Amino acid sequence: MDNNVVIRPAVSDELDVVAELRWQWVLENQDAPVTGRAEFVRHFVTWAKENTSSHRCMVVVRDEVIVGMAWLAVLPRVPSPRALHRASGDLQCVYVVPGERDGGLGGRLIDAVLARARELGLERVTVHSSPRAIPAYSRHGFESSPRLLHARVARTTSYP
Repeated sequence: MDNNVVIRPAVSDELDVVAELRWQWVLENQDAPVTGRAEFVRHFVTWAKENTSSHRCMVVVRDEVIVGMAWLAVLPRVPSPRALHRASGDLQCVYVVPGERDGGLGGRLIDAVLARARELGLERVTVHSSPRAIPAYSRHGFESSPRLLHARVARTTSYP
């Protein structure tokens, strides 16, 4: 275990750094941003602050530098006669900077998010994975399900 690494919830004044990680991820994948960097960071920080009830960010910190992130989206579910209060989670935006990959930090981050989901009493956590990351998610408890389906819906305009 690396004593210089801590995985913990992000705090409000770190959201600009988390936004920079998200920006870096898009550039790393050769995707084209739809806005400038500064505008994106401002928008991201505002969005994150407005969505604290539904989205929780965990960060990986090495020697006081944030080197990774993951988001747990908490989704309320329809009440059941067996459980009046229900929720599921979706693991989103798991990212570790390139120089810190392949050392187990991503797995520790996944485990931390799953531990938080258990604390919140979530029924399940889903993830939409890249092909490269499927083995990592599998090692940390995710498995394919023939009952969990998705449909692609085309957007003609941006949400909302």
